[in-house]
Amino acid sequence: MNATPHPEHPRPSRRSFLGMAATVPLAATGALALGAGTARAATNSAYVMCYFTESPDMLAANYGLHLAVSPDGLQWTPLNQNAPVATPTAGSTGLRDPFILRKQDGTFVVLATDLKGTDWTYVSQYIHVWDSTDLRTFTGYRRMKLHDMDTHSWAPEAYWDASRGTYGVIYSAVNSSGHNVIMVNYTSDFVTAGSPQVFFDPGYDVIDGDLAVGVNGVNYLYFKKNSTLVGARSTSLDPGSFTEFSTAVSHNGTEAPTLVKSLASSSTWYLWGDTWSPNGVFYAWQTSSLAAGTWTALDQKIYTQPLNSKHCGIQPITSTEYNNLLAKWGTPAWNRLKSYNYPARYVRHSNFVGRIDEYAFDPYTDSQWKLVPGLADSSGVSFQSVNYPTRYLRHYNYALQLDVNDGTSTFAADATFYKTAGLADSSWSSFRSYNNPTRYIRHSDFVLRIDPISTTTEKQDATFYVGY
Repeated sequence: MNATPHPEHPRPSRRSFLGMAATVPLAATGALALGAGTARAATNSAYVMCYFTESPDMLAANYGLHLAVSPDGLQWTPLNQNAPVATPTAGSTGLRDPFILRKQDGTFVVLATDLKGTDWTYVSQYIHVWDSTDLRTFTGYRRMKLHDMDTHSWAPEAYWDASRGTYGVIYSAVNSSGHNVIMVNYTSDFVTAGSPQVFFDPGYDVIDGDLAVGVNGVNYLYFKKNSTLVGARSTSLDPGSFTEFSTAVSHNGTEAPTLVKSLASSSTWYLWGDTWSPNGVFYAWQTSSLAAGTWTALDQKIYTQPLNSKHCGIQPITSTEYNNLLAKWGTPAWNRLKSYNYPARYVRHSNFVGRIDEYAFDPYTDSQWKLVPGLADSSGVSFQSVNYPTRYLRHYNYALQLDVNDGTSTFAADATFYKTAGLADSSWSSFRSYNNPTRYIRHSDFVLRIDPISTTTEKQDATFYVGY
């Protein structure tokens, strides 16, 4: 064996999501219960995401466990101000590629790659493990050894194998032929693991295995192949039983597949993918039939990843768990604003000029805003910069710029806007100027200004999604 990273790029593997326990149809939502038992699974109504963070210039690099929640699995709220909720203390003292499994008893186990940062020469036969009853406290931290091979253990995921009455842990590693395969170990307690076996080896490099178990009697394994996401399937979970079948999807090179079952539809599935470090842009696809193996790209207006998130795992949770997580960790004290007609772009300041730029960028804090009561009218809003808190977005000669609040009534008026229903989409938002009430914030050639709005294009330019 050797420790050579994946040959496609210098950052080998990533993680994924939804390989869970025996599935049960849900009468209330039509979704699949993947995990703990019918009673608990039947109340799943939201999602939790786990991830680590990086950004293009690595200003956001943090290799602890991060969490976000979502009622629909598409729009996400980072918890704990997007700071980690747990951090490894052994091995490399950092993690990548985290994954959450709801176990058969209804509690959770968290797994992750043992690697802090981007030292691709570091080799660990171990993975990080935590136990949790509620994802608000993390106990029993340990590392679990998977093998004695001279190769790293990447992107662990776990699932319940009902036929064996035990859990399987799949992960990426380099095999004796020198290419990446997906391995499996079996464990009953996530403390000790059985001998490693090859789970999936089609004869070419594959990494980042992600399972959906027991979907109409079929098990689906998605993985990265040649910078694309591809699926294989099997009617059993036996090692070596999966065969490739799906149409490949990609967005300029994609890894880290994450399959997510819609809780609102009996047939809808989402497939998330991640561009590799450090940009970490998530893309999503949708299908109404896993069996068909074909996917349609989602409009980026429909989903928003947590800021700086990388290599996510997604797990269904109950409404009580969702509310308890928000109560424990809180929502961010800041917002980001996404453009309606350029949904890959976010409102930011650059050289103190207001504009919209394509995510991801650094300093990422340029896109974080506190929407505070309007300086001229508290029923309006003003946009206070997070990284320059003495400065606010204001218009000057109708162009938006980030200026220090000088305390004058003129500044207060220029920096105050009324939040209204979105001019292009009422579920989004538009912002009308306080002292030029016929004008709204809009982008023109990606630069922000206030203008009168009348055409369809102008309405789209003036519409934004306020999220995180």
